[in-house]
Amino acid sequence: MTRTRRGAKRSLDVQAAEQVIRHVALLIERGRLRPGDRLPAERDLAEEVGVSRPTVRAGLHALAAMGVTESRQGAGTFITAGPPRLGSGPLSFLAALYGFTRDQMFEARRALEVGAAGLAAERALGDRLAPMAEEVTGMFATVDDPQAYLMHDVRFHQAVAAASGNPVLQALVEMVSSLVYEQRRLTVERAKDLKESAEMHRRIYQAIRDRDPPRAREEMTRHLDLARQAQASEERPSSMAPSRVRRSAS
Repeated sequence: MTRTRRGAKRSLDVQAAEQVIRHVALLIERGRLRPGDRLPAERDLAEEVGVSRPTVRAGLHALAAMGVTESRQGAGTFITAGPPRLGSGPLSFLAALYGFTRDQMFEARRALEVGAAGLAAERALGDRLAPMAEEVTGMFATVDDPQAYLMHDVRFHQAVAAASGNPVLQALVEMVSSLVYEQRRLTVERAKDLKESAEMHRRIYQAIRDRDPPRAREEMTRHLDLARQAQASEERPSSMAPSRVRRSAS
């Protein structure tokens, strides 16, 4: 098969998979599929859309990558229950392609997370306070273990976003925080004074618990500003240009 014919076939395969995606989207829009519902079997979807079963699988893989569906072994494919989840893959690709700067990353985090902290304090849903408290406790317990500390740090910010009650914010913060983790895990060993960082997270939690939105926003802003400075000090100047974010550092 010539290169031109292979390219044409690949293009047709992509278009066919997109038909599957559009079909599932239409079922969702019409209310025939809701979070937690199981999709029709591959054979049935293939008949409904008028494509092959391998094409259906390709479309389902794409939907899973978007966080729309999830496969359960032996049970089938389901519409994802709970808040949407966006993987960090596309953002990681863009970061590598365009060379996001550290300042740009923190500007994005401030735009998202300061607002999320304020909303969390306004709503202060009781069952969503406990995860934040647990992560703060975990941070204080791991100040001598930077890698473990980083996991608690990331999960704390995700818990704040979840407490905002806004699934869009939650999905965006989870995507950004996943990228932050991937970037920072190779530099966090050089972090200094994690106890001070843990204390800042505790103050954010306390402001949210006390239902004080202005203080929650203020504490989150202060934390992110100081975190930007702290992370800059973790990076080796010899291995990157000033204020540039490498794939392995934040």
